[in-house]
Amino acid sequence: MFSAESVLVNALDTIRLEAESVTMLMKYIDVSFIEAVRIIHESRGRIVVSGIGKSAVIAQKIVATFNSTGTPSLFMHAADAIHGDLGMIQPDDVAIIISKSGNSPEIKVLVPLIKNFGNKVIGICGTVGSYLAVNADIMLNTTVEKEACPNNLAPTTSTTAQLVMGDALAVCLLHLKGFTEKDFARYHPGGALGKRLYLRVADMSDANQTPEVNTGSSLREVIYEISGKRLGATAVTDAGGALKGIITDGDLRRMLEKNENPGQLTAADILTPNPKSIDGGELATEALALMRANNISQLVVTKDGVYAGILHIHDLVREGII
Repeated sequence: MFSAESVLVNALDTIRLEAESVTMLMKYIDVSFIEAVRIIHESRGRIVVSGIGKSAVIAQKIVATFNSTGTPSLFMHAADAIHGDLGMIQPDDVAIIISKSGNSPEIKVLVPLIKNFGNKVIGICGTVGSYLAVNADIMLNTTVEKEACPNNLAPTTSTTAQLVMGDALAVCLLHLKGFTEKDFARYHPGGALGKRLYLRVADMSDANQTPEVNTGSSLREVIYEISGKRLGATAVTDAGGALKGIITDGDLRRMLEKNENPGQLTAADILTPNPKSIDGGELATEALALMRANNISQLVVTKDGVYAGILHIHDLVREGII
């Protein structure tokens, strides 16, 4: 029978047990972990990560994290490895084998084969004294007290611990490599994350129209320019093309509130001088930070110090930056 109370209890117990399994890992970060990081960092080959069952799924995620943070890696399923996939291991590669029990038949076959090739084997294992723990060159302990499964069978806390151990390795290697945002962007060109790391202001503003009026332009001309270019603002330049200010929809509203007879006003009477601006070569995230810091929705875009267009906050929304 469905019980909302039991659902809440089971969910909270699962989260508590998995959190405890992660916290327990802290006491296992020792000289073995340091040596594992050193071996991987100094390796001239790839990292081949292997496992079977749910550990194989964790291995694939660790491979993805390694690759995205500058540590070239491959996934090799332990069962497929002993049926031909061992050929992917090259002389300078380092193998990471993941197993809770450390005694799976495939693991017992795989470990000596890899070591016979002369490759280093790092075990991520949840059973001290198991075959993998004893025969790996380095053993990273991911022992957990119990699974979240009420039968203590379905891999839950154990796979969480394996995953976090892999993340710890990846982050340590990231720091050692001096991996930067620019490096990250090279490996993540797609989606919103990639755009945050490589999309530049000019990539968006160049697609917009370029609203511009002269300091002597009439109020009617200003309104037409703002309405026609549909960016909620226009730049104001002098006869020589130098930027003198900006006029936004808000400036127009405030001007109308203050002036009963605005017909004789020119752009020079309405503009806001020294508008916030950004070079087209800056990242879109920098534009967003500038807009937020100044509580504005448009930025003047420049190129080599010369007015080049307007960036609207809607451009950032459209590209998924916000």
